[in-house]
Amino acid sequence: MKHLLSSLSLLILVSVLMPSKAYSIDITGGATAWFAGFQQPYTKNVTENPDYNNTKNALNVLYGPVLSVKFNDDFNLTFVFLYGKCDAHEISDPIGANIDYSFKRTDVDLALNYRLNDYFKIFAGVKYIGFSMDDNKNVIVDEGVVFNVYRNAVGPGLGLSAVYPILENIFFVGNLSGFYLWGQEKKGYYDAGINRTNVKTNCNDYGMNVTLSLAYYIAPISTTISLGARGQFVKTNYDSAYNVHRYGQGDGYDTSSFYGITLTATYSFSI
Repeated sequence: MKHLLSSLSLLILVSVLMPSKAYSIDITGGATAWFAGFQQPYTKNVTENPDYNNTKNALNVLYGPVLSVKFNDDFNLTFVFLYGKCDAHEISDPIGANIDYSFKRTDVDLALNYRLNDYFKIFAGVKYIGFSMDDNKNVIVDEGVVFNVYRNAVGPGLGLSAVYPILENIFFVGNLSGFYLWGQEKKGYYDAGINRTNVKTNCNDYGMNVTLSLAYYIAPISTTISLGARGQFVKTNYDSAYNVHRYGQGDGYDTSSFYGITLTATYSFSI
């Protein structure tokens, strides 16, 4: 988290010190919601069972604030914070159990955008993904029962965005980005349901985001409503000799994807 705060502060400082052609600053703020489905086909580098389960859920809602600060015609700073609780159902479990559990997820993006032309921008910034699962004593593993899982990861992101006018006040908006994060995961479980055991490891998350949407600008009230679809794919690599999920030998990794509908409403003004 310290690395995240340092990176955020640096980006904000660079943006504020950036020269501007005008004395006013354009600000756009509002809220966004992501109605996302979740799928996690765990995979691990073990000879006995390389593919051992498939986790899915119905649509859950991640929600939070969005903010954009435009300093001049070429540069603007964007911030998106998403948080939500997800319910998941694990199927095809090798020990013969179907498992229901829930977890909390935080997804944060801060990016500095540079305008290439009337249609395209490139952006670079910082991404944070947080994951927590508390007191899920019904989640069974070979050793016993999982008590909690915490994962935090932060790192750089890079991407391209496009805006194209379709009709008056209606625009197509697209974003494509990739990221690489450094983090740590901690897991606590009860050995045979009696003795508490804690394990932790370093991990790396890398993946991509794709967002496609239509935006409608309501000029009289300086408000934009956008509706679209977003997908996120993440692969997590774990250090060796870590008891990831069920197996403790060798390096481990898993993959996860979030996909669904996004809805955003923002209001623009100048100061």
